[in-house]
Amino acid sequence: LDFFPLILFFVAFKWQGIFFATSVAIVASIAQIAFLRWKRGRVAVVNWLSLIIIVVFGGATLILQDEVFIKWKPTIIYWSLATAMLVAYRFFDKNMIRLAMEKQVQLPEHVWVRLHFMWITFWLVLGFVNLFVAFILFKSDNDAWVNFKAFGVTGLMLVFFIAQAFYLSKHIKDEA
Repeated sequence: LDFFPLILFFVAFKWQGIFFATSVAIVASIAQIAFLRWKRGRVAVVNWLSLIIIVVFGGATLILQDEVFIKWKPTIIYWSLATAMLVAYRFFDKNMIRLAMEKQVQLPEHVWVRLHFMWITFWLVLGFVNLFVAFILFKSDNDAWVNFKAFGVTGLMLVFFIAQAFYLSKHIKDEA
């Protein structure tokens, strides 16, 4: 369900271009929130954040007819996640990764801290990579940027998950 707006954005882009795809992504994000609210009764903060960002940056793209705003959207989301995780840790003593995973796995405190900062670093780097791809590598090629957004980011996340699994497996064995 999290990939629903991205998939529709990708298909709409291939069919009608960036502005139509942006409109579709906004509608798909609203539909996603409505579905989550109806199905689960609540919506995660990250989904609300994503909706607000797509409406603001997608809206700016449509109103100003400038795709630069939609290209900033992924970076804003990634950096918002990194910032939220850093603020939660620094000011509220909350390790968001531990909160999400501690029921499934037991780890030493230092591993939770490292994992938390690995995620923060990943989100920050992914934001910079998106900017590099969108505005330097493929500056005038929306098609290449959309392909990167759909497949490159997904691939980078998969590589990160696999690396994280290897890192965790070493520490889970130690606990056993």
